[in-house]
Amino acid sequence: MSFLERIKKQVLVADGAMGSMLYSHGVDRSFEELNLTEPDQIRSIHETYIAAGADVIQTNSYGANYVKLARYGLEEQVKKINTASVRLAKEASKNRAFVLGNIGGIHGAHKQLASEEEVKRSFREQLYCLLLEGVDGILLETYYNFEELTSVVKIAREETDLPIIANVTLHEPGILENGLFIADAFTELRNLGANVTGINCQMGPSQIVTSLESVPINEDTFLAAYPNASLPSYNDGILTYENAPEYFEASAKELRDQGVRLIGGCCGTTPEHIRSIAKGVSGLAPVTEKEVIEIPRYEIKESKKSGKETLAEKAKKKRTLIVELGAPKHLDISEYLKGAKALKEAGIDALTLADNSLASPRIDNLAMATIVKERLGIEPLVHLTCRDRNLIGMQSHLLGLHTLGITELLAITGDPTKIGDFPGASSVFDVNSFKLLELIQKGNTGLSFAGQSLREKTNFNVACALDPNVLHLDKAVRRLEKKIKHGANFVMTQPIYSKEKIIELKEATKHLDIPIFVGIMPITSTKNAEFLHNEVPGITLTNDVRARMKEAGSDRKKAEKVSLAMSRELVETAAEHFNGIYLITPFMRYGMIIKLLEDIKKYDLLTNKEEILT
Repeated sequence: MSFLERIKKQVLVADGAMGSMLYSHGVDRSFEELNLTEPDQIRSIHETYIAAGADVIQTNSYGANYVKLARYGLEEQVKKINTASVRLAKEASKNRAFVLGNIGGIHGAHKQLASEEEVKRSFREQLYCLLLEGVDGILLETYYNFEELTSVVKIAREETDLPIIANVTLHEPGILENGLFIADAFTELRNLGANVTGINCQMGPSQIVTSLESVPINEDTFLAAYPNASLPSYNDGILTYENAPEYFEASAKELRDQGVRLIGGCCGTTPEHIRSIAKGVSGLAPVTEKEVIEIPRYEIKESKKSGKETLAEKAKKKRTLIVELGAPKHLDISEYLKGAKALKEAGIDALTLADNSLASPRIDNLAMATIVKERLGIEPLVHLTCRDRNLIGMQSHLLGLHTLGITELLAITGDPTKIGDFPGASSVFDVNSFKLLELIQKGNTGLSFAGQSLREKTNFNVACALDPNVLHLDKAVRRLEKKIKHGANFVMTQPIYSKEKIIELKEATKHLDIPIFVGIMPITSTKNAEFLHNEVPGITLTNDVRARMKEAGSDRKKAEKVSLAMSRELVETAAEHFNGIYLITPFMRYGMIIKLLEDIKKYDLLTNKEEILT
């Protein structure tokens, strides 16, 4: 009897975690490589699950794709590893259990690890390897990214008539990462050719039951559930799952009552959990009717607009000036507020606040942005790095920014911690700048990182960074184009110290319909020039600039005069080609910036006068 014939008539018991079992035995490398190096161990785990009551087992091939194997230098072993995974499962099964070819998702939670084409190519390669060995079906599991899952389901259905089990992974009960409700997602997957749709990983049994309450069923609806053993606890640097396997006996009955016909286990589950599942569903027929409990669908309100133009909107029409004034490293903010007030009076459009630049702790930029906004009436532009906050902290930070009415942002990766004041600190980097841009724009649709309704749309206007100080500017521009696709509304460049580079930048970006703010930062001394050129990532000074600063010597006034002369030349060139000017204040010396702002105003007046005369 085939897998589909069996699942029509009974609730099938699947196996539990392979990775958790191997990890508990001290394995801390590619689990899939063990198909080649430790075949007896893999075969033994399969046999143990079958002995515990599993009707269905999965091959040890979850991460056996080109992209994931490349982390271990095993990318050329895709065929060998997948082939061995099927043969070991079949040897263990001896026709006592169905063997499903396991293909895991490539993209992780909020992380895009490969391009769409790479995902498809990698999936096809692994799929062919499993099909050639005669599996009984294909198990697609741990797919956070629904677009990736629909893409591979299409490919699998085109290539085989075998049963396809498609499991999504959720952050929130009943809702996918993209905000799609689980019932709608399952309908789409079935329409694409999936025979069984389900949920695995991330959640324990209770949350999966809650998620499935909203899914209608009938006699032709086949659902799957592979819950984690429990929510994990963190002990001495190790994630552990601590619930009693007996709990799964009652959980299996609850899952069956929701219409689930294939019940196994994911992270933390063992043969004892599977034995409890088998006991829980023993003698129970599949359910074809149930009461559906709809997930609340909250109205997402439009964000409250301030009525003011965004910086991107302004810069498309006229000269727009933003100035960076780094928050203090100490608690005396009097000089900072004095400088911010002076800059406002000089006519800036926004004050930008870095996010612990050079990985050195300063007063939180959210706090300083709130102060300058409320006390001085200055529009703040807050930088967000991927370095300091995990996804939880980042989501919380963004919710706070929106609530305070701070909507202008710059999304950047951030300098690594080892260059800062606390080199022993950990860098987070849950996401990169591309994904951060995407997640910020997701908030603008009213959805959280996890796909939950925020009940109101955020209204962030977000910039991305561009480093033009590279040998191949065309490559940097292609990277910029990718950031624009991910949601950037405008661009802020690293400091530029060459008029030729500004002109080159204009030529390289003339096809882009997006405002670019050219970064200009005065130099304070020859020592400062050498530090910036040799030690700060993303900043390159020309030999002429370094020579002119060296000639100025140690005389502070002379150095400032020379620096301002060079900065004026850059400002004039930038103003000729771009509406956006981004001035960066060195060491709180905002007086230098004010002089440059005055020069910009004079330049604009002169330009307007010439336009009138012509």
